[in-house]
Amino acid sequence: MIDIGVNLTNSRFDKDLPAVLEQAKQAGLSKLIVTGTNITESEQALTLSKSYPGFLYSTAGVHPHDASSMDQRALTKLRELLVQPEVKAVGECGLDFNRNFTTPAEQEHAFIQQLELAVEYQLPVFMHERDASVRFIELVSPYIKQLSNAVVHCFTGTQAELEQYLALGLHIGITGWICDERRGQHLLDIVKMIPDNRLMLETDSPYLLPRSMRPKPKSSRNEPKYLPYIAKTIADARQQDLQLLLSNTQQTTNTFFNLTI
Repeated sequence: MIDIGVNLTNSRFDKDLPAVLEQAKQAGLSKLIVTGTNITESEQALTLSKSYPGFLYSTAGVHPHDASSMDQRALTKLRELLVQPEVKAVGECGLDFNRNFTTPAEQEHAFIQQLELAVEYQLPVFMHERDASVRFIELVSPYIKQLSNAVVHCFTGTQAELEQYLALGLHIGITGWICDERRGQHLLDIVKMIPDNRLMLETDSPYLLPRSMRPKPKSSRNEPKYLPYIAKTIADARQQDLQLLLSNTQQTTNTFFNLTI
């Protein structure tokens, strides 16, 4: 199993990260992609990946929440990061019109710059979209034929949005949101629409602890070791053999991120 989205630079992992990684291995995870959400965390993600070669890889990017920080210095730093062999994607980048921690104009500027970097360096792009699908598609579409690959990470949208993303050729990352009886029930119905070679798995740790886990973990912190539970939920929803799902998603992920096998 490969978890394509783990925020291991988050302070909630400061005290016991080695134990978290060991438990992930024991749970059957073979690789983790550490998410970079701003320049500082992208640098930290790279440092972490260098400490666990062959197990941890990273992304480098500026999240829409941090889009106002996307200046010339940030662009230069990203260029330095993207040539590192452990950095496997540009991002997390995209649009978030739900919380609007930065203005739509700042978000669009930062997103376009990172799409251009992904084209220039021929790296896949790891994308975030919330309440912004129309504008998101407008911005991604001109670049899609030039991109090596692109994934909408932590997809939580509607069937119509999923159909549009699939038509555009995007990969889809599914998290424990699908285990949330309040907000994720619709995903159980539409996850079967994702082709085998476009689906990838993620926890988005430490966020989005699967709410349907029983017994419920004592801590609200999500961890990579819970990915098998998310995978089982997805396999059941797709009426698909679990081992087949795991084999397909692992092959898809290795190819997408050009991971050393």
